Amino acid sequence: MWLKRRKRDNRRLMPIRDQKDPARGVFTRRALLCMAVQAGAMGELARRLYHIQINDGDHYARMAANNRISKRLLAPPRGRIVDRYGIALANNKENWRALLMPEETTDVTGTIERFSTLIPLDERDRNRIAREMRHQRRFVPVMLRDFLSWDEMARIELNAPSLPGVLIDVGTRRVYPEGELLAHIIGYVAPPNESDVAHSTLLALPGMRVGRAGIEQNQDEKLRGTAGSVEMEVNAVGRVISELNREEGVPGEEISLTIDCGLQQRVLNHIGDQTASAVVLDCHNGEVLAMVSTPSFDPSLFDSGVSHAQWIEWTNNQHTPLINKAVAGVYPPGSTFKPAVAMAALESGLISPTDRVFCPGHLDVGGTRFHCWSRWGHGSVDLHLALKYSCDVYFYEIARRIGMDRIAETAHRMGLGVPLDIELPHT
Repeated sequence: MWLKRRKRDNRRLMPIRDQKDPARGVFTRRALLCMAVQAGAMGELARRLYHIQINDGDHYARMAANNRISKRLLAPPRGRIVDRYGIALANNKENWRALLMPEETTDVTGTIERFSTLIPLDERDRNRIAREMRHQRRFVPVMLRDFLSWDEMARIELNAPSLPGVLIDVGTRRVYPEGELLAHIIGYVAPPNESDVAHSTLLALPGMRVGRAGIEQNQDEKLRGTAGSVEMEVNAVGRVISELNREEGVPGEEISLTIDCGLQQRVLNHIGDQTASAVVLDCHNGEVLAMVSTPSFDPSLFDSGVSHAQWIEWTNNQHTPLINKAVAGVYPPGSTFKPAVAMAALESGLISPTDRVFCPGHLDVGGTRFHCWSRWGHGSVDLHLALKYSCDVYFYEIARRIGMDRIAETAHRMGLGVPLDIELPHT
């Protein structure tokens, strides 16, 4: 009985197992759809991966290198100026400074403000930085402060993680070993202005200087040199890890002068505290051996920037210390011009050395009386006596007879009133 009943139960259950499940087909379609989506996504990822690694691999490799390597230009050392014996009259000295690379920070203003809490920036520094930021490209470094002390450099390095784009750099500053002795001849340098940078992008580099007077100005382009470059490895916050490669710039040319520094000092000692000028020439070839103008000034002050008070003191000084009186001063020639008048008179043939002129102490011309230096006059004098006694009336009368055109022509042939071919402004 039990076996028969069990058999019937099996027969009753069998049709249930053989029934077709309607959800089974739905599950299969969903799985296929998911597999298709996954295959499409993997295909798109593979395509993008191929495009990034194969097609644009070099581009992204350069971008990665740029994130790790910082490359910037280096200002070249300015050429030296020496005297005829090789004594340095203008030279360079190391100068530590703080630079900002604008392209290496996303918040330039914030970086400058954090820097100013460590190293104070006055109003002139801030105006200069803002001006350079406006006119220079982001890859050109901007100088925040120069002439840093050891303690100031330590503070900057200690806070480097909070100063992205700020780095310490060593440059050069212009020094003048002889100080005021040759200031008017050598001149001085100063930071370039906007018009200077517009003519030469090299002047946009931190530490570059432009000659503003004397030899520094006249030979400025030769003294500048050619910029170098340096590649540095930096970390995520822009701190320098190591220097990878450096190409030093080409220094400017060395300029050798005919000036004798020792003779210059002796002439200055002879003049003393007088307001005067003196020039010593080699009579054989016309070389300038010494050129002194007093009072003088310290040219090294211009490299770091002259204060307003110092500038007012110089410009209000009645003895004009900034002017080279030997080449820029205008003075009556006095009796030193009489030989030119005498030569012009002899060459004209209108007078002879024996012709005499009476000197009563004055000469009336056109209602104006011109006096001789001798109140009582020199009496009757010829050319020899007129030169011996420097008689003014004799040369007044001779000049009236031959005319100013002949005198001017002779003076020009003697080198008066013509360019001197001296490498100084105003000559």
